Order: sequence, then structure tokens, then C-alpha cells
Amino acid sequence: MASLLNAAPLAAIGEHVELFTAHDTPPTILLVDSTELNRRVIRATLNGVGSRFLEAKRPSEAFAILDCERVDLVICDMFLPELNGMEFCRRLKANRATQLLPILMLTSVQGAEHEVAGLTSGADEYLLQPAHPSILKARVQSMLRHKAALDSLDEVESILFTLAQAVEERDKCTSDHCRRLSYYSVEMGIRLGLGRNDLLALHRGGYLHDIGKIGIPDSILNKKGRLNPEEWNVMRSHVTRGEEICRPMKSLEAVLPIIRHHHERWDGTGYPDELKGSEIPLLARILQTADVFDALTSERPYKAALSPSDACRVLETEALTGWRDPELVPLFVNMIENDNDASRMSSSLRAMAHGINQG
Repeated sequence: MASLLNAAPLAAIGEHVELFTAHDTPPTILLVDSTELNRRVIRATLNGVGSRFLEAKRPSEAFAILDCERVDLVICDMFLPELNGMEFCRRLKANRATQLLPILMLTSVQGAEHEVAGLTSGADEYLLQPAHPSILKARVQSMLRHKAALDSLDEVESILFTLAQAVEERDKCTSDHCRRLSYYSVEMGIRLGLGRNDLLALHRGGYLHDIGKIGIPDSILNKKGRLNPEEWNVMRSHVTRGEEICRPMKSLEAVLPIIRHHHERWDGTGYPDELKGSEIPLLARILQTADVFDALTSERPYKAALSPSDACRVLETEALTGWRDPELVPLFVNMIENDNDASRMSSSLRAMAHGINQG
């Protein structure tokens, strides 16, 4: 694994990862309509699209299908039993698991006000029935292409997280390091009153902050003893390498400052840009504090692990000497000294991850 990771061209990871994301399975379309004849007509019209079809007569059946099946497009009637099509759309868009699922709403009721109501409820497209077969087919194909593009982005992101975990596994001394960093960082973000997007960035940053180490040789990454100047320059490059790897992902835009700047210092002596004080992005400062604490309390090839109490004292000293944020460090120390139970940490992390994902 290590030799493969070291040989991986970093540019190719960002630019050509689509090679790993191709699908051979046909897209799945869920038809939600109480009338069997309507569903049959739609299936016959879309026969040449090459899709797999699932059917539901009412929203409750559709929700049950979506809980256990991967669906690429929902086609629903505006008027459904149990709840109307507009409320059905709103519920799908309010759920993080289905919020990006494209919805095509069909209706036989004319009127601009109905179209506006359908689109504002969350439907991505709206067609008046009976629609011309070629128009229905073209709309469906366009929506499926868009969904495939979104899925490719999700898969690229998943690959990046897998690579980040592979980097962690190269160093046996950093086992579970990313999970702990995510917990510490998100917990700090909650205490600071940050919003959901910032908490999500901290959660992702905990896992991706060191992804640039994928290009650092094992001889440097796991060296016992201090690095020489040449080796140190290579090690320092992991922050810019990591930023380059993740930059193509639009969804990781808020994580890039964390990756690039988590080794800056409050007094401007850090790297890569020698930022000073509040010039360092807040999220990077939060993760940096957590990163330093976890490094101090972990055994490494070149040092023994400190106790949490001793690590807190080191953080306080580094804040006084100008290396760390003098306002964040006391907050972090207070958090550690009052919330250092491992089982509580595990349950809190699960709760926070659920909250972030549900949004």
C-alpha cells in the first residue's frame, strides 16, 4: 500500500479520479402515481431510456422504497393520496439523504399558479400532461445526466476520504487520529456557536487535513528522530499538496483553508504562508489546537505520549510564547479538562455526525 501511495501522481488524483467512478448499472426511476394507467404510459414512453423502474401508489410506499433502494429520479403526480405532490416534494428536499434527488412533477391541471407551486415546493422540473413523448424523454434524460454528475462528485469525495484514511493507516502511531480530531474540532465549533456549514467543514477537515501526506515517503513520515532540513521541506509540503488534491471538489471549498493553514502559528512563524494572528482562518486555528493536543497525547516514533493534563499545560505555554491562539487555547483546555471521558466522546461524536448529516 505504501509504495503505491507514494507513487500516485497528485495531479492525477484531482483531475482523473472520474476513471474510478463509472457506473455500469442502469439508472433507477421511481414512479409515484395512484393511477396504474398513468404509470404504465410513463414506462412505455420512457422505454428507450434504458432505466429500471420502481412504482409506488402513494407517498408512504415511495418513502419505504427510498429507505432501501438507490433511486436516481422521482416522477410524481401533483395530486397524490395521503399528502399532495407538493408536500411530498418538500419532505424529500428537507431530508439530507434525498435533498439532491431530482423530481419531475406531472399534472393535468393547467395554470401558471400550479406550476409555480410545484416548482417552489422543490420539484426540479414540471410538465403538463399529456406531455409529448419526445419532450418527456428529453427532460428525463437531462435530469438523469445531472444526477449522474452529482453522484460522480459524491464518489470523488468518498475516494478522497478513503485516501485520507489510507494515509493514517501508514502510521500505526496515529490510529484513530482523524476521528478524534473531528470530535475535538466540532465540539469546539459547537461551543463557539458556529453554524452547520462550519461544523461540517471542521468534521471533514479532521479527516482530510493531512491528505497531502499521501505524497510523503515513508522514510520521512515514520523517521525515528528529527528530520534534516531537506526532509523537513518535503514534510512541510503536505499542506499545499493536500490543498491541490481537494481543490477540484467544490463541496470541499470550505475545508481548503483548514488543510492549507493548520500549521500556521499565531506569531507568524508557521507555514506555508507565515500568516499572523487573526489572518489565520478561524477553522484552521480550531483544528490546529486539536491537532497539537492529539499529537502531544499520542506516542510517536520520536517521543512518548503525554497525559491530557500535561498536554494542556504545553498548549498553554505555547499560547503564552506566541505559537497558538491565546483565546482558543483556554477554551480548548476547559473543554478537555471537563469532558475527557472516552465513552462520552464516542457518543457525542455520533450525535454530532447525525446532526450534521441531517442538517
